[in-house]
Amino acid sequence: MAGVKIERIAIVGARGQMGALFARTFHKAGYTVATLDRPYAEEAIREAVAAADLVLISVPVTATKDVARTLAPHMKAGAILCDVCSVKVNPLEQMLAAYDGPVVGTHPLFGPVIPEGFDPRVAVTPGRDFPDGRTGAAEAVSEVFARSGFSPFASTAEEHDRAMAVVQGLNFITTTAYLAAARQTPAIEKFRTPSFERRLEAARKMLTQDRELFQLISEDNPFLQETVRQFTAYLDLAAGGDLDLLSARASWWWRDTA
Repeated sequence: MAGVKIERIAIVGARGQMGALFARTFHKAGYTVATLDRPYAEEAIREAVAAADLVLISVPVTATKDVARTLAPHMKAGAILCDVCSVKVNPLEQMLAAYDGPVVGTHPLFGPVIPEGFDPRVAVTPGRDFPDGRTGAAEAVSEVFARSGFSPFASTAEEHDRAMAVVQGLNFITTTAYLAAARQTPAIEKFRTPSFERRLEAARKMLTQDRELFQLISEDNPFLQETVRQFTAYLDLAAGGDLDLLSARASWWWRDTA
């Protein structure tokens, strides 16, 4: 990573909750932080990104392509273009097409309010290193997050999206399908057990506040349909009565505590 040093960071979408979080934490970690929000006036873009070593896009996944194209002509040579989208394959391709310099994808595995005791992990996926032959763009971005109190780890875009197809996409789909089916049961409201209440509470924010977000990131994940097909195979096992097999496989999550 010789010669790769990030000192100035531009955050695009800094009025958003995640953008604001990173603006605060990066500034606190000692970086010079510039911010940019809509409308993306040309003069404001130049002021925010022209001197930046790292330009971090913190906008909805549907806006990544257009924002990257808007920013790229104003970035200095060697500056790293980066995003924080919850999917990685498509946004990385869009940034690579928009900008011919170094590109890195990231996904913070948390929201704007980090639960106490939760390790704030950040997936870092390389896109393109420096055109001048230097290496270490992804490592330099990881160092920014680590210095700011987060826990970065290396991943590929495909590995990331396959995992998120389960963690986010399949979780959203199965939760909505389960609760949609449950409401068809007559008088179900009278039979709410503590475990059912916990499931409802866990789903509340997803379906009342973040539904559009989860729909967007699920639709943009290229591995979601494959993941859903794999899941239906396990439902077929349940329909065939193989509950012991399913329970044994599900117990994998607690294998270290047995």
